[in-house]
Amino acid sequence: MNIPRLFHTIRYLKPIQIYGRLWFKLYQPKVDLSLAPARRAITGDWSGPCKKPVSLAAPFQFKFLNEVHDLRSVEDWNNLEWEKLWLYNLHYFDDLQAWDASSKKKLHSDLVDKWIRENPPGMGNGWEPYPSSLRIVNWIKWGLAGNSLSDEALHSLAVQARCLFKKLEYHLLGNHLFANAKALIFAGLFFDGPEAGSWLNKGLQILDKQVGEQILADGGHFELSPMYHSIILEDLLDLVNLMNTYGMEVPGIWLNSIPRMTYWLEGMCHPDGDISFFNDAALGIASTLKDLKAYSRRLGFVETALSRKGLSEFRESGYVRLENRGAVLIADVGKIGPDYLPGHAHADTLSFELSVQGQRIFVNSGISCYGNSQERLAQRGTESHNTMSLDHKNSSQVWSGFRVAKRAYPLGLEVEAMSDKSFRIRCGHDGYTRLAGKPVHWREWLLTQAVLEIKDCVTGGGLRGRASYYLYPGATVSIERKEISLDDIRIKFQTGDEIRVKDTFYYPEFGKAIANKCLVLESMSDVCSIKFIYRD
Repeated sequence: MNIPRLFHTIRYLKPIQIYGRLWFKLYQPKVDLSLAPARRAITGDWSGPCKKPVSLAAPFQFKFLNEVHDLRSVEDWNNLEWEKLWLYNLHYFDDLQAWDASSKKKLHSDLVDKWIRENPPGMGNGWEPYPSSLRIVNWIKWGLAGNSLSDEALHSLAVQARCLFKKLEYHLLGNHLFANAKALIFAGLFFDGPEAGSWLNKGLQILDKQVGEQILADGGHFELSPMYHSIILEDLLDLVNLMNTYGMEVPGIWLNSIPRMTYWLEGMCHPDGDISFFNDAALGIASTLKDLKAYSRRLGFVETALSRKGLSEFRESGYVRLENRGAVLIADVGKIGPDYLPGHAHADTLSFELSVQGQRIFVNSGISCYGNSQERLAQRGTESHNTMSLDHKNSSQVWSGFRVAKRAYPLGLEVEAMSDKSFRIRCGHDGYTRLAGKPVHWREWLLTQAVLEIKDCVTGGGLRGRASYYLYPGATVSIERKEISLDDIRIKFQTGDEIRVKDTFYYPEFGKAIANKCLVLESMSDVCSIKFIYRD
């Protein structure tokens, strides 16, 4: 056991995360199988929420995370040979919200009945709080869309809500506790009476604190992942939709957060409309910006357009977006996330992504898996991102599947518009000060009408760095001509440092790896720089 690493992991945690983990493991509440409360009367209109990808392609055949399995037996709900995250998805019931859901009403009804028969209360993956939370919401949304929930399904929903109410994920906090609270509010409004009222009050009480803590002043979600930000934004939109449906007053903090969150998300997306890859982020999990904006409009929110002046700074979350004549740069100059909740953090401080003429050019590597594996560890590591590593070490000590020990903090951030066509970002971090000589990595981006120049400087330590620049799949590199080519885009580069190309992989979705190229600069001194000329 690595005692120092464990100490620097635990020291940031809140007390509830420590004793809560022990409580969560040991406490087994008694399942309450009493009759379900009556349903509450609806006084408003349920608006169509975001649609989900089709995951049920054939009767009881499921595709999640780019992996297909058939549900052939009762044991398959908890099949030990299948990934835990895949099994979680199996219990979410997202297909009830799929694009083709209206054509599968009988199949969906049969699937709900099958789950009830084959998943006894309190047993297996499906009864863990997080999948329970998502399933409760999906079943209720399905019912609000005009589908018929059987008496058995209504009874099961009440039992699920009771179990969740007794075992909330305070030991995890973050997006998990948010999902728990959302499910309690859904169940608390869907049903009527004192018991349902206790679920509703608990959910509202949790979110009263969590929305203010988790949504930063600049609109970003505090786990600093565009993917999880999108999930939380959709959660809030669903909750507003639900409150309107039952004629309830929507908390002002929810109403104020949604436009700011939408603005932030737009700033963290590329011109192709999809999210950038910082921290845990992948496509195909959360709803897209386009769908979230459309949902927001259906609920009456007024859209705030992203400034096109070239510079958008999200200071509280630590991201900066620069836009100049077809080039869009998104830079990470912030913390890896909340100190007590870095589970979805990567060692990606001072990384960036770049699009030119609407096409992604430089991309962080993304993620293809969760769990405790070497692949997961590598994908979280510094050398899988567009930043600099020292001595092949990670800027933040990521380990296991969701752990971080010592972590990088940003230093001396400077952001300026030198003109309406020229922008500069400069920032350092202290993530390597744990190494001999206490080196500090500084990076400067200079974006003009035709050039992106990046300068890396390492002060102290005498360690030479390695800067990585991952290219979007399909891009080719000629070291001799010093040129990057992708479709009709040609980008010249200039550097005085040693440069080479390595073959690697891009992970845009869970379960997917696409071959790509990476430019690697080996620093010949304490300063390393490169110019990318994307316009003649």
